[in-house]
Amino acid sequence: MVWTPTSAASSAPTTPIAARSCGWSTRWCSTRSGTSGPLKKRTLTNLYNARPTWLDHAHKALDLAVAAAYGWDDYGPETAEEEILRRLLTLNLERSR
Repeated sequence: MVWTPTSAASSAPTTPIAARSCGWSTRWCSTRSGTSGPLKKRTLTNLYNARPTWLDHAHKALDLAVAAAYGWDDYGPETAEEEILRRLLTLNLERSR
């Protein structure tokens, strides 16, 4: 499915990757009031510095979902950042006309 403003309102909150991402970050960052020790050190900065395998897999799944939303059937993890930026710029320029 290619993303459109109309489809975004109906599909974004219920996509599997979006639901999983919210769960991952909530579980990592959740702390109880008054909790001390290791849980207080669970910040997004520390999470990204540690870069656990599950987070890397989550980002790869999200990258694939975003590429699919843009209709990039030829996207893969080896796609160069320059190519991604070129495509995004082209799309942005097309939409600005």
